[in-house]
Amino acid sequence: MARPSASDQPPVPAQRRVFLGLLPLPERRIILDALRTETVGGVLLLVAAVAALVWANVWPGSYEEVIEYTLGPSKPLHLDLTVEEWAADGLLAIFFFVAGIELKREFTAGELRSPSAAVLPVAAAVSGVVLPAVVFTAVNLGPGGHTDGWAIPTATDIAFALGVLAVVGSQLPSALRAFLLTLAVVDDLIAILIIAVFYTSGIKFWALGLSLAGLVLFWFLHRRDVHGWYLYVPLALVIWALMHESGVHATVAGVAMGLLLRCHTRPGEEHSPGEHIEHQVRPLSAGFAVPLFALFAAGVTISGKALGEVFSQATPLGVVLGLVAGKTVGVFGGTWLAARYTRAELNPQLGWGDVFALSTLAGIGFTVSLLISELAFPDDHLLAEKSKAAVLTASVLCAVFATVLLKLRTRHYRLLYEEENADSDQDGIPDVYGRPN
Repeated sequence: MARPSASDQPPVPAQRRVFLGLLPLPERRIILDALRTETVGGVLLLVAAVAALVWANVWPGSYEEVIEYTLGPSKPLHLDLTVEEWAADGLLAIFFFVAGIELKREFTAGELRSPSAAVLPVAAAVSGVVLPAVVFTAVNLGPGGHTDGWAIPTATDIAFALGVLAVVGSQLPSALRAFLLTLAVVDDLIAILIIAVFYTSGIKFWALGLSLAGLVLFWFLHRRDVHGWYLYVPLALVIWALMHESGVHATVAGVAMGLLLRCHTRPGEEHSPGEHIEHQVRPLSAGFAVPLFALFAAGVTISGKALGEVFSQATPLGVVLGLVAGKTVGVFGGTWLAARYTRAELNPQLGWGDVFALSTLAGIGFTVSLLISELAFPDDHLLAEKSKAAVLTASVLCAVFATVLLKLRTRHYRLLYEEENADSDQDGIPDVYGRPN
């Protein structure tokens, strides 16, 4: 009996892709790798902020209804939180967990390991926190001022700042990114301490003690090389819930667990556990947690009157001046003073023009500044909204100013490069590809 020809075979139906199904492994890897870059993370944060502004201004009733919707049990722990609170207390704990790992890595293997190398970025970060707070307080000492928000302009947003630098200053010396990263990490540490010390009230010591016991267990299991996400994720959730119940801001639990991870390699290890976990969690932080927080926190009403109040009322004006002027002068001045009066030296690859542009970039205080706006005025929703509007305004201004300055620095380095090549051509020195001129 003759075999049927290929034309006689019934057609094989094309396999249909399931809507919202799991992507193939290569595509998943591409997306996850993209989410680990500062540029993509900054873009997602910007998109979420713009979406929040559009939602809050076009459909304000819908936006308020969603962020005020309550989820979670009230017993045995008080976890009946609004969507806005879940975003600020829960999702940002993931962000601070990654920040904690970055802090630990900087202390063990980064710039902060060497005191001489850490002096400049640490001095820049400290003065970049102190001066904005002083500026805000000075503006709010008069009638109608509210000094409770002094910490709002003290924070630098890592994702936005590194994102702008990656897009605009890709041709600048790599030392500039290292300086900004170290500065932002120290800035985050100070912001965490501010939240833990100044925005914590009514501590329940039994819950705090149990949370600390959970952290000790977390550290013990990690040091004993016990593996398994099914152990650590439930333990992390319990630690977070107890920290929230204690009255200490729940994000402190995130940074504490990040700091407890081992970030140095042992013989035979290619990557430390901290680096491996950060690599796994960063896409969740950059692609989900932080943008979703921005979506539920950045929705403020924008109008001519609202923008006018940003520059006419003491509290929002203090935020704008603190971020735009205080951060710039603080970061640049702290760096210059440390280089002038200590043995610390500026990286030879950088110029003071680079540091000034970087100082302006440090005024982008988005994520943590929005969080502190809520913590500073928990009983005054209108004032918290005005502070958020001021944070958004100041961050946009700093991003624009920094873009212009970084472009000028890029042009400066391009001209230097062209002059060096011209001199090499005249001297008969081989070009950058080794070809004789």
